[in-house]
Amino acid sequence: MTPAHRRQLPWGPVAILIVLSLVWGANMAAIKIAGRDLAPLFMAGVRSAVASVCLWGWMALAGIPSFPSRAALGHGLAVGLMFGAEFAAIYFGLNFTYASRAYVFLYTQPFFTALGAHYLLRHDPMNRRKALGLVLAFAGVVVLFGKDWGEVTLRTLPGDLMLLGAGALWGATTLYIKRFLTPVAVPLQTLFYQVAFSAPFLFLLSLLWEPQPVRGMSAAGLWALAYQCIVVAFLSYLVWFELVQRYPVSLLAGFTFFTPVFGVLVSGALILKEPLTAGVFLALGLVSAGMILVNRPGPGGARGA
Repeated sequence: MTPAHRRQLPWGPVAILIVLSLVWGANMAAIKIAGRDLAPLFMAGVRSAVASVCLWGWMALAGIPSFPSRAALGHGLAVGLMFGAEFAAIYFGLNFTYASRAYVFLYTQPFFTALGAHYLLRHDPMNRRKALGLVLAFAGVVVLFGKDWGEVTLRTLPGDLMLLGAGALWGATTLYIKRFLTPVAVPLQTLFYQVAFSAPFLFLLSLLWEPQPVRGMSAAGLWALAYQCIVVAFLSYLVWFELVQRYPVSLLAGFTFFTPVFGVLVSGALILKEPLTAGVFLALGLVSAGMILVNRPGPGGARGA
């Protein structure tokens, strides 16, 4: 049975997804540290620009063309703009709402991905078991950040909607890549399009909205920025797109619920020395239970090798 038909992820990809979630969770600390020196949109632009240079060099050495067809170019431009718009929605939304609420709304992404996959992709249906698993994992995120939910007012509504839109854009980008780019591009090319086309868009937004994009450059900030550029935007995203090309996106997207939990556990407690509460472990248990349900094959479902 081909990967596109699988209803359960093998243990190998599951382990890789957990490692990716750890890497992305640690990125929360890297963003905070580098954010002392760089404005958010400018930092995101630098991250995309450096990653695109690394990818271009890799493709040049491997003899892989950057744009194998007009279709790849057109779809790549769309993906880059969607990725840039997602980050812009996060940045502007955080100006109106609380960071804790931002995480909750942003991590509606797996629902958008799973529902979109049900209607737009073949061999990736939604079912009750998968829906229950996603709800259970999302409950873990709510437990993690719900205590700092803050007051719901008309002032926070625009930010809440922008973060919800960012979650929808994240899901839409994943679906677009799976449906249109994976048939015409390899993962190296797909990631190159996302970062290369998003970089100018992010730099333009920074020019318009950030009067002081660079406030200094400390050694800690430089290391944090390098982590974002090389480890996250270059290497980890490349692994992610390799998984997207091989496996159902509704299964992959659910495992991103581990990212905010690991972010609090690793970035907050270990790196930034923030206090650790029992809620973190409850959230981790809920997310784990949810992913067991999501990745559990239904009656007659194919089991991963």
